[in-house]
Amino acid sequence: MKRAIPVLVLSVAGLIPVWRYEPSLGTPTTEAASPASTPSAESGAAESGSSDSGSSDSGSAAGTVVKGSTVNTDKGPVQVQVTFAGDRITAVKMLQQPNHPQTTAAVPQLVSETLEAQSADVDTVSGATITSDGYRESLQAAIDAKGA
Repeated sequence: MKRAIPVLVLSVAGLIPVWRYEPSLGTPTTEAASPASTPSAESGAAESGSSDSGSSDSGSAAGTVVKGSTVNTDKGPVQVQVTFAGDRITAVKMLQQPNHPQTTAAVPQLVSETLEAQSADVDTVSGATITSDGYRESLQAAIDAKGA
């Protein structure tokens, strides 16, 4: 009986954090959209268009800038913007991404692999599978929009 009370108290104390744990369900759309809604010199008229389809802004000094489609994932929306110099990908910028630590850590790796591969054929980042899949889909939409 002397052991039962401490075991019960410690068991309840160990379960409280489990009961209080709230898993990451992504961010509300207003938070995820705020980085994409900041005005930039090269995206003036394109911002007023639909963000679900790829759009391109030709004639910027850095090359052709193309936005990929917005991909809604379980963690939140993912959208990329790709800068091309001719047929080469020179830069990739995340316009929308889930507010999640694994996503934040995965983005630089995805971008560097894209610049190296020069295509959407990049490896999935371990721990950020959903974001990696959304990234590849949005990136491929931007590449396809550039070719059209």
